[in-house]
Formats: sequence, C-alpha cells, structure tokens
Amino acid sequence: MKIISYNVNGIRAAIKKGFLDWLQAADPDVICIQEIKAHKEQLDLSLFEQAGYPFNYWFSAEKKGYSGVSIFSKVKPNQIVYGTGIESMDFEGRNLRLDFDDISVMSLYLPSGTNDARLNFKLNYMAEFQDYINNLKKDIPNLLICGDYNICHESIDIHNPKQNKNTSGFLPVERKWIDNFIKSGFIDTFRQFNKEPHNYSWWSYRANSRNNNKGWRIDYCMASEPLQNNLERAFILPEAKHSDHCPIGLELKF
Repeated sequence: MKIISYNVNGIRAAIKKGFLDWLQAADPDVICIQEIKAHKEQLDLSLFEQAGYPFNYWFSAEKKGYSGVSIFSKVKPNQIVYGTGIESMDFEGRNLRLDFDDISVMSLYLPSGTNDARLNFKLNYMAEFQDYINNLKKDIPNLLICGDYNICHESIDIHNPKQNKNTSGFLPVERKWIDNFIKSGFIDTFRQFNKEPHNYSWWSYRANSRNNNKGWRIDYCMASEPLQNNLERAFILPEAKHSDHCPIGLELKF
C-alpha cells in the first residue's frame, strides 16, 4: 500500500500546475491532501475520478478559500470520519479520516502560529488533538496520521535552526509537543528510514529558498507503533513542484 501526503497550497492552483498528471504518474493507493482552499462544489470531481480516484472525500473550512483537507482513494473505505467532533478544531476543516480493513488514514493540517492569537490557537489545538488521538488509538490501533504538522521536530529538520529558535514552527514548546506526540506511540516514518540532513518538505517563496534547499521538514507520515512491522519505505519527493510544499509518503505491506 502506497500512501502520499501533500500540502498543495490550493487544489485549484495545483491542478493548473499539472497536479493531476503528476498524481497519475505517482500512482498512490491513497493520497492525503492539505490546504485545499476550496469547497467540493467549486471543483469538477470527475477530474479526480478520471485520474483513478473515484473515492474522494473533502472536509473544507467554513471560510471559503482557506485551509481544508481531503483524501483520495482507489478503493472504497469502510468508514469516513469528517473532523474530530471538537468544534474549536473542526470549523477550519483540518482533520479527515478514512478507515480501511488493515489501517486508518488521517489527513491532518495543523495550524500555523503566525501571530500571538494564532499561536495560542495552535497550542490549544495541539493539546486537544493529543487527547483526541490518545482516545482514538484505543479503538483504532493501526493509525496513520499524514499531513502538515507545521512543526520541525529537531535541528536536522530545518536549514537554519539557530536563526529560527524563536520562530513559530520551531519554538521549544512546539518541538516538545511533537516529541511527546511521537513518544505517545508514533513513528516518524521518514526518520525510520533516513537519518540524513537536508531533507525538507517546505520552502519559503522568498530568497530563492527552494533552489538553494533552504527548507523545513514540517510534513510527516506518523504511523502508530503497531504498524512498525508493516513499514517498507518512506520518502520525500522534492521534484514535485505544484506548491511551496512537496509530497511525502510511505509504503506499507500487509
């Protein structure tokens, strides 16, 4: 089973940049998408069916042109869960889960903390999300949470750690949270297979950052520990350029 996660920074803009051709070539069984910035009524859903994904699900923010997540699947899931049931989280369309026979896959778009108000919102979201996942794992042990976490875990995950120590996305409190999240029973699948530096999933549009590979690794496929023996490979695909992020993914065997 091949699963990809991709913050597309606007699904309509990504389609104009060749996203659907890329998707057919990449050929994942499931793809988790973040920051769709659209409602499904604004999209031609037949395009996704023609690309091989008849089962496509959308959880948009109440605010148009903002946030939102989706998941495309080649096979029909057993269950689709929109949001978390926590009102303070769900109005921005940040969590969508598909349950299959062997695994449950969630698309997550964790908030960024661009100012004090949003940082407080992010920290509250992180705390509520951890509690939600702690309970969810009791019923769903085989859980994969893919998406944009908007946090670099360690210094290896950011090109300039000293400069960014006071920047949201690399604050000590955020790094501590993602560290505790992993310790609560998750595997950072990319680091399971690759310990090398200079592997990033997001680059600023400023200062030619992407061409100079001055990036941040803020996108993760976090697998619950019971999936440890199912993990085959994990990867980052920086050559895909439909967004300021690039796709990440993993392959599992059941």
